[in-house]
Amino acid sequence: MKPSSAQLDATFSALADPTRRAILARLAKGERSVNELARPFAMSLPAISRHLKVLERAGLISRGRDAQYRPCTLNPKPLREVSGWVEQYARFWNQGFDRLETYLAELQAPNRKDR
Repeated sequence: MKPSSAQLDATFSALADPTRRAILARLAKGERSVNELARPFAMSLPAISRHLKVLERAGLISRGRDAQYRPCTLNPKPLREVSGWVEQYARFWNQGFDRLETYLAELQAPNRKDR
């Protein structure tokens, strides 16, 4: 299924911030608590919580609740959708590079008559 424009917008917006990308990288290694996610950053827990809310609204993470433990987990589906969207443009660029490579090979061919 093709991702909606709103979903792509939310995902790209969430990924635009380096702190949120770092949080996702940590979650790619497994479930983490909010405190564990906040530890490497020089910012307050409320600031980290705001980043987590952006990631959660974009569907990139889910947050659970187990008494005082608030585990966060990565949801890779929006990232796969972005990857698929980008892939269609990668094919376009690769085709252009292939044409350029063919053209350059023709220019460098030793049998060219116009030399």
